[in-house]
Amino acid sequence: MKNNFKDIDHHHHQLYSSWSFSKLMAFFFLLICISYLFYSLRFVTHSYDCDSNHHESLHIPAIRQELPREKPPAPPGIEETNISHIVFGIGASAKLWKQRKEYIKLWWRAEEMRGVVWLEQKVRTEGSDESSLPPLRISKDTSNFKYRNPKGHRSAIRISRIVSETLRLGMKGVRWFVMGDDDTFFVAENLVKVLQKYDHNQFYYIGSSSESHLQNIYFSYNMAYGGGGFAISYPLAVALEKMQDGCIQRYPGLYGSDDRIQACMAELGVPLTKEKGFHQFDVYGNLFGLLAAHPLAPLVSLHHLDVVEPIFPNVSRVQALKRLNGPRKLDAAGLMQQSICYDKARSWTISVSWGYAVQIFRGIFSAREMEMPARTFLNWYKRADYTAYPFNTRPVSRNVCQKPFVYYLSNAAFHSPANQTATRYVRVHQNPPCKWKMDDPTQINLVEVYQKPDPHLWDKAPRRKCCRVRRTKKKGSMVIDVGECGENEVVEL
Repeated sequence: MKNNFKDIDHHHHQLYSSWSFSKLMAFFFLLICISYLFYSLRFVTHSYDCDSNHHESLHIPAIRQELPREKPPAPPGIEETNISHIVFGIGASAKLWKQRKEYIKLWWRAEEMRGVVWLEQKVRTEGSDESSLPPLRISKDTSNFKYRNPKGHRSAIRISRIVSETLRLGMKGVRWFVMGDDDTFFVAENLVKVLQKYDHNQFYYIGSSSESHLQNIYFSYNMAYGGGGFAISYPLAVALEKMQDGCIQRYPGLYGSDDRIQACMAELGVPLTKEKGFHQFDVYGNLFGLLAAHPLAPLVSLHHLDVVEPIFPNVSRVQALKRLNGPRKLDAAGLMQQSICYDKARSWTISVSWGYAVQIFRGIFSAREMEMPARTFLNWYKRADYTAYPFNTRPVSRNVCQKPFVYYLSNAAFHSPANQTATRYVRVHQNPPCKWKMDDPTQINLVEVYQKPDPHLWDKAPRRKCCRVRRTKKKGSMVIDVGECGENEVVEL
């Protein structure tokens, strides 16, 4: 019996020990689960807080960084930038002054504009010059500055100091200094429109690059080319004037004036703000391809007028630019702006470069092709090399049937009752014979284009205007309307 009781007691002890151990393990497991649950909740909460802080710290400053680029609304009573706030500094050569002053006369308005032509020596003046040109001044002597570039000319130092010398004249109410050459043609209305976008109280250096890829590599893609023109805000001009002479001495090996300006801008930490409407035109030959497919930007300047052919055929360079003044006065914002449309009944593609030229092509070309400039020009090294440009171009077609029928501006007028401009374009050159059995644009001798001026064109997001071929009973004529695209209007093939 004793032995049995002992066995029973031992058995109960074993059961109790097993139950206690199981209970302990269950409790321990429950403790781990609760701890894990609290840890998970804390992790989720912590992640949410971090994400919230991360969102706050990253996105809000990123938005704020974009805002200063846009000009803030002008406070009440503050006048918007106009032509009176701009002072031109024109770099000129006494040797070429007699012919090049004729370019300046085409765009200069003495009663509205302020500026100075800077020469290296005195030149002979004529009676009409004083009323049709900016005042002439002689640049300060720069012989004490070092110049060591074997391929350049030390006049580059004199020209690079034009903005500083103009600033020292102490003109009042200046917001912008605009640099240009004596062979630069400015569209002043569009220049004002471009500068209105920017806060003149900030440091701004505004211009554009060269049309030559190699020129940009040799000099800099961050350099504004002075022939095409560039603008410097007043406070930046003040900062430049203080340090420029020392800066020039630090770069005796540079070639020209533009790279000296850019070197000083780099020291000041001011980048180039690019505007596509400033045109250096480092090319040779015929500008037609570039002007007929002008980028979606206001036309601000044309340079190297002595190097390229006249922009209109059978006239001198000065006469060609004078003709451009007609549409400029009617609608400067729309000058050279391209529109693309189709005459589907006759399978023609039409490109309008308003105020300059109209092209009619046999066949259907995509808008993507038409907005590329045709290579009617050579690069700065006089080669027909399509890799020489920092933008897309297309070849001039060798197929005689695909050569465009080109109609150049003949006259421009404004119709007050309809509040629209009427421009006419005529064909100057004959096209070679084509054996295609399709409608032939040879029958079209005159193109009329109607467009309403839009002075606020460049206050909106850039978009190419649409053109529509209008039915007409006029024999030998084509009539085209150009205007804002409709809600669902697309340039469809």
